[in-house]
Amino acid sequence: MKHKYLRNVVTLKLDEEKCKGCGICAMVCPHAVFSIKEDKATIADKDSCMECGACAKNCPFSAIEVKSGVGCAYAIIIGKLTGTEPNCGCSGDANGCC
Repeated sequence: MKHKYLRNVVTLKLDEEKCKGCGICAMVCPHAVFSIKEDKATIADKDSCMECGACAKNCPFSAIEVKSGVGCAYAIIIGKLTGTEPNCGCSGDANGCC
């Protein structure tokens, strides 16, 4: 079963102009977020991204950006695990998430 996190909140970005289609991002992504089409990476399923950062750390062309471990999905998961209010800081409000 493929896990989904939250819709439209992932910090993942792909600069298609920098991408050379090596496919490393697709190889290292644990949730098959990337696919390679016409010699370029594409984001096939952004909402499955868990923001681990493996893709960005392994991209030799710096074509991928993701704020690993600081996204809204992470904040909500930690909030549930610890019994606290989620706080990812992306809303500009220190007391909430988005």
